[in-house]
Amino acid sequence: MVRCSNNLVGILNIITFLLSIPIIGGGIWLSRQANTECERFLDTPVIILGVFILLVSLAGIIGSCCRVTWLLWVYLLVMFLLILLLFCFTIFAFVVTNRGAGHAISQKGYKEYRLGDYSNWLQNRVNGHWTRIRSCLVDSNICQRLLEANTPVEEFYRGHLSALQSGCCKPPDDCHFQYVSPTNWTQATTPTSANPDCREWSNDRRVLCYNCDSCKAGLLDNVKSDWKRVAVINIVFLVFLIIVYSVGCCAFRNNREDNAWKGRSYP
Repeated sequence: MVRCSNNLVGILNIITFLLSIPIIGGGIWLSRQANTECERFLDTPVIILGVFILLVSLAGIIGSCCRVTWLLWVYLLVMFLLILLLFCFTIFAFVVTNRGAGHAISQKGYKEYRLGDYSNWLQNRVNGHWTRIRSCLVDSNICQRLLEANTPVEEFYRGHLSALQSGCCKPPDDCHFQYVSPTNWTQATTPTSANPDCREWSNDRRVLCYNCDSCKAGLLDNVKSDWKRVAVINIVFLVFLIIVYSVGCCAFRNNREDNAWKGRSYP
């Protein structure tokens, strides 16, 4: 009689196997629908993840339900490495996102962001890939709402801006530029700030402040928030994987005991 642990491992892996199919389909759909370099960057990792989940699930199903001990051993080894990798990534995510936050500006509804506030590892990563990231940000039209608006200066200063809009779509507050429209600013005759971002600003809608450190900081603030959410989800997923791994170990032990019993019964 097939034991409970083998059945449970089989059921759990059938669920993950079924989940892998829409993941792979979503990756293929992304690759066909992508119009920008930003979107194309997403499809390959999604497809790889889906295929990996599908293969691991198949190993778990066959190993537990068909009593293939060596395949179940491979499945448990992969699961152990996955748990270890996920645990390390979760710790790493909390470490690199423990620094950095927006700075409130007096009488302004938005915050400003400084690149130096974030971890050195994140800074190095964004600086090393900024050309590609910048192209993605321009194509994503994050400043489109501001470009289309004709907002009075008082209303603009009271309004809420996302981290990317604050960092990429307007000059830093300490540049003391004169407001004309949300993405049109005039520079003072005599510069009053040493901030290098003041020299990077342009009223050209494909330039704006996309080359500014404040834009990189706005991106890192988004990354920090996303990574923290992912880290919390990873903790839940880790608990699930540990339970599955424990049940899988029981199924592996059952297989070995059954094989040993058969070996004694049928020499």
